[in-house]
Amino acid sequence: MATTDPIADMLTRIRNANHAKHAQCDIPASKMKEQIAKVLKGEGFIKDYQVLNTGVQGVIRITLKYTHDRKDVIGGLKRISRPGLRKYCGATDIPTIYGGMGTVIMSTPQGIMTGRKAKKQNVGGEILAYVW
Repeated sequence: MATTDPIADMLTRIRNANHAKHAQCDIPASKMKEQIAKVLKGEGFIKDYQVLNTGVQGVIRITLKYTHDRKDVIGGLKRISRPGLRKYCGATDIPTIYGGMGTVIMSTPQGIMTGRKAKKQNVGGEILAYVW
């Protein structure tokens, strides 16, 4: 089945696996999804990810992260820019989520990165998602 918004599908799979307390979840692979997983790992929202070459497309296996008492590390994931309504912002207009406790995932000319890193490099771009 082809999805019209593969990034929203990825975030939904992570959200559902997180709420169900699964140890890991599998997502159909793409380069953009791999970069988003890299950002999530770098920000400490997931333990790890690995790309498995199974079949034509491959799979990204994300290992979810929980606190010592099995509480979710990811409080929420929200897709912002979508195929029907793209959201862009300049380097000076990058939003902060929960007073800096959350992360903005952006697609910039230098690649996929957090809002903090984009602001530091003085680049704007498309706001893909908020994670807190």
